[in-house]
Amino acid sequence: MTDLVETINAHGHEHVRAEHTSTFEVTSDDWLTPAGDCILAIEATTTPQEFDPAFKRACRSHEATITATLIVEDDDRTHEETIVGSGHPDLTFDDDRSAVGRTSTYVDDRTIMVEADAAAADLNRDLVAALAEGAECTLRLAVKS
Repeated sequence: MTDLVETINAHGHEHVRAEHTSTFEVTSDDWLTPAGDCILAIEATTTPQEFDPAFKRACRSHEATITATLIVEDDDRTHEETIVGSGHPDLTFDDDRSAVGRTSTYVDDRTIMVEADAAAADLNRDLVAALAEGAECTLRLAVKS
């Protein structure tokens, strides 16, 4: 099996609520409204459109396992959560703003994984609180195919 990795660096925002029950998102936008209840971090340094072609190809299979590891650094400690999902032949990675993980099988140009075993609402509340304080966030995506 091959492990291919993409890393997105971003940071939290005062409006991070992480209450969405079927998705989680990291965006390159520099703002967040309270309505963005799936968004975990803003000002992402990398977007799906910029992912390596080999990574994208590896994710375009029902057999691919994609692991998203969120690492959030606040003043007191490091919070880490892992979400595991699947690849899908229809993943395009065409979006130039947002990376979205989904618990469903719905795919659009922002989707980075489907059938995720967790969404924003499932994340540890200490991690979410750190993001709401503006903590630094690293989203590490690894695919096994």
